[in-house]
Amino acid sequence: MLSLNVFNTRGESVGTVEVDPNDFGGEVNKQLLHDTVLMYLANQRAGTHSTLRRGEVAGSTKKLFRQKGTGNARVGTRRTNKRKGGGTAKGPKPRDYEYHMPKKAVRKATRMAVLSKFQDQEAIIIDNLELPQIKTKEMAGILKALKLQGTSCLIGTAGPNQNIYMSARNLAGVEVAPAAEFNAYTVLKQKRLVLTRAALDELRQRGKTKQASGQA
Repeated sequence: MLSLNVFNTRGESVGTVEVDPNDFGGEVNKQLLHDTVLMYLANQRAGTHSTLRRGEVAGSTKKLFRQKGTGNARVGTRRTNKRKGGGTAKGPKPRDYEYHMPKKAVRKATRMAVLSKFQDQEAIIIDNLELPQIKTKEMAGILKALKLQGTSCLIGTAGPNQNIYMSARNLAGVEVAPAAEFNAYTVLKQKRLVLTRAALDELRQRGKTKQASGQA
């Protein structure tokens, strides 16, 4: 069992919470995390790169001068990649980089990413995070109290919370997402993980549901 400290919005410790690693995959498979992150990065690529090949650049296709008798080395057209302004040899063309891994593997990687934050002591559990109104200054004060000022972090909530999202969106390096929308890439990309107690309970419940149903 992992024991995690629980803090309030003033940065004061208000207790601990026990986390069973089995609810988050049991152990961290680094290869699976690596493969999953590569998949997310590949799927974000636009793939719009394009170069002009010798058949697409401007210039005549006529041979510059005859093959023999000039004393010069033999040459082809102006469009060859050997000449300035010629086409690019084997240059990139638009393509789709998207691919997908099995859903069970992706869900398992997400749980392992959260577990890795727990094991590396890069996760903070906050007892309750509620903002009565949109206030960036107040959110910045909470992060400062938790000693997260200037550190990239992902704030996980139990469900969509407009006030928290709007208050944090202008803070550099801070992202907010409901626990149900977590994926391995978003969890690992940020240095620290901040979870409300309700978000942690939701993640644990989702892990137990997967175990009960026999899924990976």
